[in-house]
Amino acid sequence: MHYFPVKDSNKPRCGWNDDYDWDDDLDWSRNTTRSAYRRGNRNGVLCINHEFGRTSHVLGKATPDSLEDVRVMQHAHGISVVELKKRQGQWRQVKSDFARRIHVNTPVEFSGPVAGSDLLKTPNGNIPLGTVNNCANGYTPWGTYLTCEENFNGYFGATNQNNTWVATPEQERYGFSDGGFGYAWHNLDKRFDLSDPEYKNEENRFGWIVEIDPVDGTSKPVKRTALGRVKHEGIALTVSAGGRVVGYMGDDQRFDYIYKFVSEGNWRQMRREGKSPLDHGKLYVARFNDDGSGDWLELTIDNPDIAQRFSSQAEVLAYARIAADIVGATPMDRPEWTTVAPNGVVYCTLTNNSQCTEANAANPLAPNSDGHIIRWKDSKRHTGTRFKWDIYLIAESTHGTEDTFSDPDGLWADPDGRLFIQTDGGQKDGLNNQMLVSDLRTGDLRRLFTGVTSDEITGITTTPNRKTMFVNTQHPGNGDPTRTNFPAPFDGVTVPRDSTIVITKKDGGVIGS
Repeated sequence: MHYFPVKDSNKPRCGWNDDYDWDDDLDWSRNTTRSAYRRGNRNGVLCINHEFGRTSHVLGKATPDSLEDVRVMQHAHGISVVELKKRQGQWRQVKSDFARRIHVNTPVEFSGPVAGSDLLKTPNGNIPLGTVNNCANGYTPWGTYLTCEENFNGYFGATNQNNTWVATPEQERYGFSDGGFGYAWHNLDKRFDLSDPEYKNEENRFGWIVEIDPVDGTSKPVKRTALGRVKHEGIALTVSAGGRVVGYMGDDQRFDYIYKFVSEGNWRQMRREGKSPLDHGKLYVARFNDDGSGDWLELTIDNPDIAQRFSSQAEVLAYARIAADIVGATPMDRPEWTTVAPNGVVYCTLTNNSQCTEANAANPLAPNSDGHIIRWKDSKRHTGTRFKWDIYLIAESTHGTEDTFSDPDGLWADPDGRLFIQTDGGQKDGLNNQMLVSDLRTGDLRRLFTGVTSDEITGITTTPNRKTMFVNTQHPGNGDPTRTNFPAPFDGVTVPRDSTIVITKKDGGVIGS
């Protein structure tokens, strides 16, 4: 989720001019008037991910019975783009030319090294459609939204009517199976049937980071393949020395990796040349050494070890996990959100790893039932291939205190040096999932927000003045109306719904202060 302020009610924009660097250290006085600044704090475009919808939540039954049922489920996934205005102290959705839904059957396009590759072509020639399991997000300096496809493999399965389908090594590495996660789309929609030869490679069209223009409802979402294909939890973009864009990404699975992308040049210059900074650059994966040092290992076909396995850079990016295996990246305890603090330190949540049997310096618990947060600082202001790292916080160490938490997931460092931590998992001491804030200077930790039973707190964004914060709760009660009817009053019948919550301070101050 991300909030893009609207400059002018007649022509919404996500940046005040094309040369402004929309990073976390915004100084609005440099590029806008006070009236425009005030409008941005009460009028904006909100992009919201819809990560998943269980069959029972959406349809009220265990499995879909028809293609129409499947379409209903598919259209409950994706992204919503809505315009909001604050009127008489209340935020409300308003009618907007820029409002739209992007879902599993929305036309999309590919860009970057894998675009045009045979890896993305199906025998029947169906056009690329859709985005699914949209987890966390990012946003660019030029004012666009990035949504990340996470557990895309679970929507595919195999009818295997001729008993000929066997997962390839590539499909196995990405977790494809004949049953998927139980959505059963493959039984009714051939696109998601791994055993249908007419739709070979359809699965390769998912697992990417997708760029969306929030203020151009006519534009196609673009899958940026230079960022690699993994189970993307999110991406944190920052601008480095020389104006390069750098993105940090987690691959959310036990024993998978943390990645970094560095654009080949200054992002403004690249855009003036008609090139996307997200299409041209280098992709790296992290190795955490036991002595607190680290290395960014480039994933390139120029590496002889990688070239023994793959024949093109397109293959390297489409199967980035395998390339990362080859170069010796450090398996991590479920890398999730990343964020860049004002001093350039990068933080990453590692939610948990109950399957870990052997700890190491970067993943110090075995098993790691409650997760931890790791941090590092790159050489050469984000563009170097070396870094220094340490552990910021181990969730287990908070148990028994007033601010106990487990399973860190969502993460955001604000410009004043506060780290907002959101959770997704079994909390201790009878707590629901929650959001906490930690002072990066002192380490002080405080609980800011708690959810409802069996939900996940996810998504975090603010207005430019940071006096209004938006957060989400998803799957409250796991969809069971006998457990909660949130946001409706409890009646034991009304189906609970995912919701966006608006947070303000009673004194009107900055959230977290």
